[in-house]
Amino acid sequence: MQEVFGIVLFAVVGVGIVIAVLTLATSDRSYDQIGQGGFHEERPRPAAAQGAALARERDEEIRQMLEARNVRRVRRGEAPLDVEEELAALTATRIDPELLDEIRTLVEARNRRRVKAGQEPLDVEAEIARQVRELEA
Repeated sequence: MQEVFGIVLFAVVGVGIVIAVLTLATSDRSYDQIGQGGFHEERPRPAAAQGAALARERDEEIRQMLEARNVRRVRRGEAPLDVEEELAALTATRIDPELLDEIRTLVEARNRRRVKAGQEPLDVEAEIARQVRELEA
């Protein structure tokens, strides 16, 4: 009986390996499609519209949480906080000063290359602000 068990075990493992190799060889990017489901959208949304929509949605959710916190504060007898002020503090830009210096250095280097190429230099402050916005998105 034990001799048969070994034969059956090796046969099942061998058949499983053959089926796995055949499945892998014939699958067309099946692993790329995992999790997409029937409602998956193939074309991505534009990044600018997506970023603005995500920021609005994030701000609205934060506002709701702050309002709920104010309700709890009032129930405890504490003074409510200004929701918009708290929202502004929570969503304020928190860029490291060293990172700002690095961005400034890169923009100034780009401007030197643009001047050498005969192009008009960029506004340094405006370009820094644009790159910071890109980092935050």
